[in-house]
Amino acid sequence: MRIASLLPAATEMVAALGRVDDLVAVTFECDEPAGIRDRVAVVVDTVLPPGLPPAMIDAVVRDRSARGLPLYELDRGRLAALAPTLVLTQDLCQVCALPAGALAEAMAVIGDAEVLSIDPHSVDDVLDAITEVGRHIGAADRAAALVGSLRERLAAVTRAVAGRPRPRVLVLEWVDPPFLPGHWVPELVQLAGGEPVGGTAGGRSVEASWDEVSALPADVVVVAPCGFGLDAAVEQAAAVRDRFPGRPVVAIDSTSYVVRAGPRLVDGVEALAWALHPDKLPDPPPGRMVRL
Repeated sequence: MRIASLLPAATEMVAALGRVDDLVAVTFECDEPAGIRDRVAVVVDTVLPPGLPPAMIDAVVRDRSARGLPLYELDRGRLAALAPTLVLTQDLCQVCALPAGALAEAMAVIGDAEVLSIDPHSVDDVLDAITEVGRHIGAADRAAALVGSLRERLAAVTRAVAGRPRPRVLVLEWVDPPFLPGHWVPELVQLAGGEPVGGTAGGRSVEASWDEVSALPADVVVVAPCGFGLDAAVEQAAAVRDRFPGRPVVAIDSTSYVVRAGPRLVDGVEALAWALHPDKLPDPPPGRMVRL
């Protein structure tokens, strides 16, 4: 099998299921397992210049979206030359997805490759996606074992926080301008023993004003900027901390543990549960979360 993963979460799934050696193509964002971009051809890149602050990224995204321009570029020729037999992609988030037309053009050249779109809206959907990927790549038994292990870890968190007061939690998926979370992110808070404020479980992330955000009745603020790791999350959390006087602010590696719909979402739940109930959960490993 020759697998082209056009989605970082799918790359993680394939690796977790023991089929990393079958990958022939990945994206510039694929960073798990470590070093994967050095071993496998990168066929998707971004048009965003590196190092932009959140406000500039937002401006570029809005401008290109308004003009109907993509945020990602697919190397159609290279993908076709790699002759994948399975292409893993998504159609969940327009900001994160390749234009459908670009993939369709590439598939017309490739020919007989199968396409599997991974479009979860909840934690259960993510776990089901692992099962589905396992079925497609001939690793159904390993997928069943992995999903079973992830469900048991979630159940362990549920047991640890059972009967505890549930703090109200505001998650910021972007800070300039602020965005409230959607999809599975409010559910992560609930699984971690909190009550999400703002955002819509299963829906899309939505922009809000700082007046609206600051007025939300949050006991804890979690800064989880989409597409950023822990260092950037800490920097952005420090920049907005004064907007939430008297309330604890936490920064988390959002790319790995919050917004990427892969197996490490469960690591994110465990880290959030520790932030909300530190006397009931062990400290997360370094590099996941920081209290400011």
